Amino acid sequence: MAPEVPPPGGLTAGPSVHRESRWRGQGYADITKLREIAAKHQRLSSRNQQRAARVNTRIEKIRHAATVLREKAQSVLGRIPDLESEMAQLERDIKASTDRTGGISIGSDVTNLQYRIRKIQQKIVDLQHKARTYEHRAAIKTQKTAELKVKVDRFLELSRLEDQEAQSYATRADRLQMATQDEAVQRASPIAPGSSEPPSP
Repeated sequence: MAPEVPPPGGLTAGPSVHRESRWRGQGYADITKLREIAAKHQRLSSRNQQRAARVNTRIEKIRHAATVLREKAQSVLGRIPDLESEMAQLERDIKASTDRTGGISIGSDVTNLQYRIRKIQQKIVDLQHKARTYEHRAAIKTQKTAELKVKVDRFLELSRLEDQEAQSYATRADRLQMATQDEAVQRASPIAPGSSEPPSP
C-alpha cells in the first residue's frame, strides 16, 4: 500500500513551519537590533564631529581676535618713535636756550619745554602700557585656543571610536544576515513539508 501523502498545510507541517517562522523572525530582529546600535554609534560619531567643527570655528574666531589685538599693539608702539623724536628736539631747544644764558637763569620758555617733555614721557609710558595690555589680552586668547584645541582632539578621538563601533555592529549585522539567508536557503532546498510530490520508491 502506498504511503499516505500529508495534505498541504496539514497538521504535520504546522509545528515545523511555525518554528522556522519564529527562527527567521528572531534572526531578522537581531539583525535589526544590530543595525539600530550601529546607527546610534554613527549618530554619536557625527555628533562629536559636529562639536569639533563648532569648537574649530570658535578657535578661528579667537585667533582672529588675538591677531587684531597684536596689530593694535604694534600700531600703538608705532606712535612712540615720533614722540621720542619730538622729545629729543625739545631737549635740544632747552640746551640751546640754556647755552645762551650760560645756565645762569632759566626762563619760562625753558620750563615750558621741560613740561612738554614730561608730558611726552608720560604719553610714551601710557602707550607702552596700552600696547602691553593688548599683547597680554592676545596671549590669553592664544592660550584659550590651545585649550580648545585639546577639546577638539578629544571630540575627534571620540568620533573615531564611535565610528569604529558603528562599523563593528554593521559588520556583525551583515554576517548575521548572510548566515540567516544561507540557512533559509538550505532549509528550503529539500522538499518542503506539505508538498504533494510522493516519495520515490
